Amino acid sequence: MQDVRTVLREKLSEHRFQHVLGVEATCIELADCYGYDREKARMAGLMHDCAKCLTPSELLSIAEQHHLQVLSVEERNPYLLHDRVGAILAKELYGIEDKEILDAIACHTVGRENMTLLDKILYVADYIEPGRDKAPNLEMLRVLAKTEIDQCVGLIMGQIYSYLKDTGADILPNTEALMKKYC
Repeated sequence: MQDVRTVLREKLSEHRFQHVLGVEATCIELADCYGYDREKARMAGLMHDCAKCLTPSELLSIAEQHHLQVLSVEERNPYLLHDRVGAILAKELYGIEDKEILDAIACHTVGRENMTLLDKILYVADYIEPGRDKAPNLEMLRVLAKTEIDQCVGLIMGQIYSYLKDTGADILPNTEALMKKYC
């Protein structure tokens, strides 16, 4: 684990590295609340943004090399690929073989149909980690996350969707379907 932290510290900006450590700690805390494997949660939190240091062209190149479907919205904003590309890097560069961890990394930004408990833990932890301070209702979400993770996922998805719509940002097509399922 220390070697992974050392590599991430070197590759990520200090701000991003501190975020990763906050997500890791929050994942462990939520794993404890739900009786989930702490080490799997820890690793998902630690690795979730391992592709954030890549340039847009690097993200697109890795996606192409691995035959990922790249939507037009992702071509316009390649940083939307950092979750799926991060799962590839976690496996290829960091030796993570656990499919559940890789899947959680791959969907931590938008979510997916039939999210596992680890998917939800990482999705929520990424939003509520202690270094975050700009999203609305953070304190309420931090409390809710410990007892009602499904409800917390839905509220976070709703807040993100509203923000994206209000700012005119690109929205991935599956976001609408996920909103109907989780909100």
